[in-house]
Amino acid sequence: MFLTRFLRLLLLALLTTALGARAQTPVGLGWAKNNVNGAIFRKNSVVSQGQNQYVAYYDSLGYVTLGKRRLPAGPWQVQRTKYQGNVKDAHNVISLMADGAGYLHLSFDHHNNPLHYCRSTAPGSLTMSELQPMTGDREQKVSYPEFYRYPSGDLLFMYRDGGSGNGNLVLNRYAVKTQKWTRLHDVLIDGEGQRNAYWQACIDPMGTIHVSWVWRESPNVASNHDMAYARSLDGGQTWQKSTGETYKLPITAGTAEYAARIPQNSELINQTTITTDAAGAPYIASYWRPAGTQVPQYQLIYLKDKQWRTTQISQRTTPFSLSGVGTKRIPISRPQLLASTQKGRTAAYLLFRDAERQDRASVLQCADLGTNTWTAADLTTASVGNWEPSYDTERWKKEQVLSLFVQRTGQGDGETLENLPAQPVYVLDWQPGQPVRPATLGAVAVPAGAPSPAAVK
Repeated sequence: MFLTRFLRLLLLALLTTALGARAQTPVGLGWAKNNVNGAIFRKNSVVSQGQNQYVAYYDSLGYVTLGKRRLPAGPWQVQRTKYQGNVKDAHNVISLMADGAGYLHLSFDHHNNPLHYCRSTAPGSLTMSELQPMTGDREQKVSYPEFYRYPSGDLLFMYRDGGSGNGNLVLNRYAVKTQKWTRLHDVLIDGEGQRNAYWQACIDPMGTIHVSWVWRESPNVASNHDMAYARSLDGGQTWQKSTGETYKLPITAGTAEYAARIPQNSELINQTTITTDAAGAPYIASYWRPAGTQVPQYQLIYLKDKQWRTTQISQRTTPFSLSGVGTKRIPISRPQLLASTQKGRTAAYLLFRDAERQDRASVLQCADLGTNTWTAADLTTASVGNWEPSYDTERWKKEQVLSLFVQRTGQGDGETLENLPAQPVYVLDWQPGQPVRPATLGAVAVPAGAPSPAAVK
């Protein structure tokens, strides 16, 4: 037994060494007829706490399925829950987080419908409780559930109350000590019945919450406009602008600080990414079509000398247009942005997928944001379809290791499906600063007689 275990660990070590900066571990088979497993606003798809890492996805039958492994490269234990989601709607993602005590928190299957929330029955367990409320208020029209972990181990939960073009941002906080949720704000950002905010958020190493958002005037994605910003130094109770000026809440279109002014009909996408450097300076990434051009480009918005600035970081050549309602089939993904500060220099990594790169999982790297020099590399050799990047935010904060959720997905335009069978789910680990060796995504073995490809414990 001991010899077998030793040989297995030795093989894993040799494999990781051979792969250099990149290693991949297969988990199971996931629903792939649309991008519900691969949407960017999964906060999170993969998450770690202590030495345990967890992953969540819908299996081929639409069951919420959880996986757990021991870091850095242990085998996955996979368990199907009793919960199913409406996987035919790509909005209805699974969001996962582990609190500081090791309990898993899960929210899933939302698009303007009642809250679906549960947590594990014990720290580190994959067995989930019955569905339960958080506060019991404003939980009937929930969309875009997102978890974030404070440095203390408490959790922040953000979601939209209301519909596209007419919704408000709600904030809850979970206390590890009491195991209770409390309401921070019924309405942090108010659409005033005329619009809604599509946000992205992060919590920096000091515990400051950063939020940026675009406004949308109607369900039509073409009505996206502008990029606004707010931060909280006290866990979400009070909010201020980058200048330190305190917001009168709720924040509205008329009172918001604008990091960038972007007109409607600019192919501006919603729900992208915000991060910070080690000092808490915010960086926002998105894409839109610069004025006078036809091609949407990835853009970086950042603060320098107390002024917001924008710089283009891609050199795409293929035009496309965003308009209409529902989930769109788009030739590029929304981006994820990561930053790493060492010896006074901040490096940045923009994760994306682009048809111009054969729809591979790719990364734009900048070794020093002071130079604004970006180079592109692929993290996979094969197409990932309509996938968008999501990753283990907590492992990145702790180890500067990217654990990326990867699965090839389809996506028809406007909530239609592609006839794509279940596809392998992977967690791809990459250490920035090392040579990139793209992963080859192979098959996942499924034991005979399994009730579902991803339901093997």
